[in-house]
Amino acid sequence: MIRRHLETLKANLIYVVVGSLVTGLAFGQVAGESTRGLLQTAIVPVLFLMIYPMMINIDLTELRNVQAHVRPVGLSLVVNFLVTPVLAVLLARLFFNGSVEYTIGLYFIALIPTSGMTAAWTGLANGDLESALVAMAVNLLAAVAVLPAYLSLLIPGSVGFEPTALYRQLAQVIVVPMVAGNATRRLLLRRYGWEGFRQLKPTFGGLSSVGVMLIVFIAMTMRSRAILADPVTSASVVVPLIVFYVAVVAVGSRLGGLFLDDAQRVALVYATSMRNLSIAVAIVVAAEMLPTGAVLPIALAYILQPPLGVVYMHYRRDVVDEGLSLREAAARLV
Repeated sequence: MIRRHLETLKANLIYVVVGSLVTGLAFGQVAGESTRGLLQTAIVPVLFLMIYPMMINIDLTELRNVQAHVRPVGLSLVVNFLVTPVLAVLLARLFFNGSVEYTIGLYFIALIPTSGMTAAWTGLANGDLESALVAMAVNLLAAVAVLPAYLSLLIPGSVGFEPTALYRQLAQVIVVPMVAGNATRRLLLRRYGWEGFRQLKPTFGGLSSVGVMLIVFIAMTMRSRAILADPVTSASVVVPLIVFYVAVVAVGSRLGGLFLDDAQRVALVYATSMRNLSIAVAIVVAAEMLPTGAVLPIALAYILQPPLGVVYMHYRRDVVDEGLSLREAAARLV
């Protein structure tokens, strides 16, 4: 029964995030200082609930297969750590001039690539699943390594950002759950085998979704008054996010068309367009040096990212795989 509820929660994460966002903004208008202090103490255990189950589902042994997938993995690194940071800087200057909080939120979205859905969408779109899995492992480790260095260059000095402090935060929020999750994965595989473990995977995703729901609620409660003080500006954050996602899909698809076969092209698109929003929000909420308002762009990205995966999947399956043009596919729908 609990498993079914968790799987339902994960399947409806977009609605869960919207509900947590709205509820948190409303509750934050009436929450007192004692309540906010209580929520602050809950952040660390909630973050562990969110990250640890997610790490169980990540297979770091895929790193051994890098040589067989050098081209798609190499291109994913180029897009994720060269193209998307530049794109984020341009969009931040164009749309967030003067808003350090939203700029930092966009930088975290841009610098932490791939999510658990990278592999899922790749498989559903008939892409190269093995390339996607290898890219997920490589990009996650690369993000942990380079994130503080990138942010030290991008974040204004007025924020008081300290790269060494962020490395400690990454160790607590990412590395420890990663090690624990990998050890748990090995134990479960040894005990239940692959088939048994595969049946447990949705449960872990559901537990992580509970953590996402709670952390978005906490973050929105803590920042509610500032966000609702200027609701128009806050709502306009969605515009550069849409531009960001569309541009990343276009770049990934173009590079994939030039250098990869069709299945690897799909893997590249999902390895670059799907961002690890759970890790992004975890670091922002946990790091005292970063403004909590940076959570808003990440929370809104939770709403945009799943539809993007669906649209590209249907484009691949219903248009490309059927050998149709967009006009012909549209005519079929009519």
